[in-house]
Amino acid sequence: MNETDTSLTAMAPAKLNLFLHVVGRRADGYHMMQSVFVLLDIGDTLHFTTRRDGVIRRLSDLPGVKAEDDLVVRAAQALKREAETVSGQAGLGVDITVEKKLPMGGGLGGGSSDAASTILALNRLWNLGFSTERLSAIGLGLGADVPFFIFGCNAFAEGIGEKLSPVELPRWWYLVLTPPEHVPTPVVFAHAELTRDTFPIKISDFSANGLVKMRNDLQPVVLKTFPAVLRCFEALQVVSQKSVFGVRMTGSGACVFAAFEVEHDAREAFQLLQPEYSGFVAQGLSRHPFS
Repeated sequence: MNETDTSLTAMAPAKLNLFLHVVGRRADGYHMMQSVFVLLDIGDTLHFTTRRDGVIRRLSDLPGVKAEDDLVVRAAQALKREAETVSGQAGLGVDITVEKKLPMGGGLGGGSSDAASTILALNRLWNLGFSTERLSAIGLGLGADVPFFIFGCNAFAEGIGEKLSPVELPRWWYLVLTPPEHVPTPVVFAHAELTRDTFPIKISDFSANGLVKMRNDLQPVVLKTFPAVLRCFEALQVVSQKSVFGVRMTGSGACVFAAFEVEHDAREAFQLLQPEYSGFVAQGLSRHPFS
């Protein structure tokens, strides 16, 4: 992270769901889940420069996403509204440039991470001094994954993803394949064959060694519905004999991954898949770059 009094450059790290169990459904239709989120040392890069005229402006172009619909812009606007309400500050503005590296609709949390880094960065640049709890509440209004990135470390997640408890994880290396497919999350959660009644576990029962017995409940639906994801999943299975707990999909897809204890094993497996399959190798983080 590079910072001055008026500008800041920050990384917005990717995340993986090491497992994802759907344990129920609320009366309002939201699905209840349990998952473990891990941060990766790869992500988008965001540049912020403060303005004094109250204008929030996205300078970079994002194909298919209007500025007013971009989570980054919405996050800045939400934080500004909170600042105006709580402290009466006026004239808060910013120019934002986003360098996208993570695919949209891949289950890596790119948009949510960008929004969280925007909230964290502007909390500093605008000298707001808001607590993590207040920032997380603002983030939850933008999306269920946003509070995790504000939380600051790897986490056991419950509820709709907003109830977070820190967990310690090995610094594994992850080979992630990025299928040329956008998987719409609402389509997956609305699917008639989705498992919605997995028995909940206690966080005290969770250990990294137990991941081999866990799963992603959304994975069977996605693999059945989206052939490009299935193709990547099956290809990764062939080269992941040395992986820690096999191959798994992250979030609602489309990306699939395998964890390795040794960097060489991850890169060797990826080399066997190139150039036919796109993806990357990254290491898990212990803390968010902002923490």
